[in-house]
Amino acid sequence: MRPRDFALERFFARWEFEAEMLLCASDVEGWAMSEVLDLADEEDRRAWQDLRLGYTDSHGDPQLRAAIAGLYESISADDILVFSGAQEAIFGLHNVLLGPSDHSVAVRPAYQSLAEVGIAAGAQVSRVELHEADSWKLDTEAVRAALRPNTRLIQINEPQNPTGGLSDRPTFDRLVEMAAESGARLVVDEVYRFLEFDPDKRLPAGADALPNGVSIGVMSKSFGMAGLRIGWVATRDRELLSRLAAFKDYTTICASAPSELLALVALKARDRVMARNTAIVAANMPLLDGFFARWAGTFEWVRPLGGSIGFARLLADVPVDRFTEDLVRDTGVLILPGTLFDDTGNHFRLGFGRTNMPQALERLESYAARTLR
Repeated sequence: MRPRDFALERFFARWEFEAEMLLCASDVEGWAMSEVLDLADEEDRRAWQDLRLGYTDSHGDPQLRAAIAGLYESISADDILVFSGAQEAIFGLHNVLLGPSDHSVAVRPAYQSLAEVGIAAGAQVSRVELHEADSWKLDTEAVRAALRPNTRLIQINEPQNPTGGLSDRPTFDRLVEMAAESGARLVVDEVYRFLEFDPDKRLPAGADALPNGVSIGVMSKSFGMAGLRIGWVATRDRELLSRLAAFKDYTTICASAPSELLALVALKARDRVMARNTAIVAANMPLLDGFFARWAGTFEWVRPLGGSIGFARLLADVPVDRFTEDLVRDTGVLILPGTLFDDTGNHFRLGFGRTNMPQALERLESYAARTLR
């Protein structure tokens, strides 16, 4: 299979480490190694000191899988398969579950691989559009209309990237019913789970909602540990996990031993981890509220409901791709043009999970004052 170039990742390959500040980062501020090790209990400190750099269990360290299972209501350690990041999990799922005679449903805008890998595997993929005028809400009737007899997957992302949207519970329940009735498998990309602004609106996990439901998780986004490259699939469908494990033998085989141990440390201390991360997001949101109030008529957005990203729109008569490049060259601040999500509405992704977001926002505002007024 030969998928199209991953537009977003090619963009970041060009700019991510050249730009001084990322005002589009999708993850929360990364943790320092010393900070993670400070979270460790005595047992894990000894394990870190004695760790040998050999191969690991291809399914994932048993203690790590048990800690991941603790994020769910009905999942055990044997219902978890560890991957080297969520991207590998997505790649494996689509290759195992989709082929030339199959069909899947995915939303747009969304992370490119949720559609592209299935297309490269030969499947047909229908896109259900999210619209800013509807506050980026998922239309379940549009999903229903897209279903076919050979639909194998219904894919959603909650909270959603790049919009920061979050379905309400009735919408999610309708999707669960739709999947059960149609025989399609519900796959939920949950990499921003636990960053809902109102925890009471957190949705059930896909793996808990249906016996064959699938949850995709990762340490990168909500947990702020992208450098670990630890992701996972959670599902009670053991046959699917066996197929995924066999496929993984042709990719990474197993994860990094140091990364698995550090992920275990973080998950055992997840209350402290998430308290720090949600505090960063909470401190940045009022600054963005003020920015959009001051710049009404030039910039707008639907205020996100979760995650660390939102999808803003440039209302000025300037193509967002040109504005993005001029901004980063002039100020060192990088935003992410919506064209990388196949968007045609002059949108761009803003990230608000980094501690230097206030400074990056000031530079954006200063540049806008010089060039858009």
